[in-house]
Parts: sequence; C-alpha cells; structure tokens
Amino acid sequence: MQIYKIAFLLVVMLLSNLAKGQVGKIPEGFKPIFNGKDLKGWHISRTTHQGTTPSFTVEDGVIVGKEKPYGQGGLLLTDKHYKSFEFYAEVKLDSFCNSGLFLRSNEGGSAYQIELVLPGNTGDLLGERISPSKGAKAVDREKVWRAGDWNSFLVRMEGEIPHLTLWINGQQMWDVQEPKNDFIAEATEGMIGLQCHWTALYSASAGSGMPLTSWRPDAAIKFRHLAIKELP
Repeated sequence: MQIYKIAFLLVVMLLSNLAKGQVGKIPEGFKPIFNGKDLKGWHISRTTHQGTTPSFTVEDGVIVGKEKPYGQGGLLLTDKHYKSFEFYAEVKLDSFCNSGLFLRSNEGGSAYQIELVLPGNTGDLLGERISPSKGAKAVDREKVWRAGDWNSFLVRMEGEIPHLTLWINGQQMWDVQEPKNDFIAEATEGMIGLQCHWTALYSASAGSGMPLTSWRPDAAIKFRHLAIKELP
C-alpha cells in the first residue's frame, strides 16, 4: 500500500510540474531558430515605424535587446516567413520596458502582438499597425508569473483566418478564433519579431505622453530558447 501512495504522489508532482510549465528547455518536436551564438537567421528592421535605434546582442546564449541610442528602439525579425506554427520563447523582462512578440510580421512591423511590458498587460493579444478583430487579455498571468525570472511563452497560430492560443508557463491564457483575416492585403504568412521598445523616453522629441520618471536607460529585454514547430 505504501508503494502505491508513493507512486500516486509522484504522479501528482509530475502533473503539477507540467501544469506550471517547464522553463529552461525547448519542448520536444520544436526546431531552434536561434543558435545561441549570433543572430544568424535574424535581421533588424530599418523600416519599422517605432524607431530604428535597437541594440540586439547575444550574451551567454541569450538575445539581449536594449535601446541604443535612445529613440524608441526597434524590431528584430526572422529572415524566414511562417504561416501556421507553434512558437516557443523564454523571456526575461526588466521593469519599465515595453516590448512584444510579433506574429506574421511584415518588414515594417505590422503584426499581431503578444504584449511584453512591466508594469502592464503582459500576455495580452494586441495589434501593431493592424487592429485585431478580436483581442484577448491574459487574466490568469499572475497565477503563474515568475517575477524577476524567466517565463515561457508558447503561442499557436494557424489558418488563413488566424486561430491563436497562448500559454504562459504551461497555463493557457486565452484561445481566440479571429472572425476574419486582419493582416494587410490579407497576408497569410510573415516573420517572427522580437520588439525592443520602452515605456519611458529619453527626450520629448522621441515621443509624447511618457513620464521620464520611469526611464531606465540600461533596461533590457532578454530572449532565449527560441524555437518553432511548423504546422500543416
């Protein structure tokens, strides 16, 4: 009887760990799209409306995004275009930064976006230069969020009329079937994008309405274990 109790407890612990989501390892069946050494397979957009002053570097197997010189940052894009996929990323956010994961992005950064911002609505589904017919809010994020640590994001996007699902640390945040294709010219594929964009600005000329009291000049957003599984 004691053996059965131990086995039961082990199963409960395993399920609990799965529910929390595994951080620190690319899921089985996914193909890495970042080699951990350099930005081969990626490029910085020089046409995005948000700014052309990003600094993306690779440090200890991590993509580090900062704003240098200060002027609203920019966007790092995959060279390859994707249509239907599951995309996995682990993200570490400094406070007072505003970034995002871009889905089916064009070169100018028009895309569906998973918001990455602290404090703020991390995990929400937004649009960047497009307006999603149906957005979503990650209302359960705080239940699983690891403050000051790495957090995993898994997003599934499929279909010409997009169906999107997001999990943070293994917990489903939302599941959205868009009623129509919201992309420019009804595009059905695009790039994966990593945004580097701050809520606080260096000078009034860089934008308006942002409080300089929250400016963190060395704040960073970090990405690792970027991987994708293309779907039929």
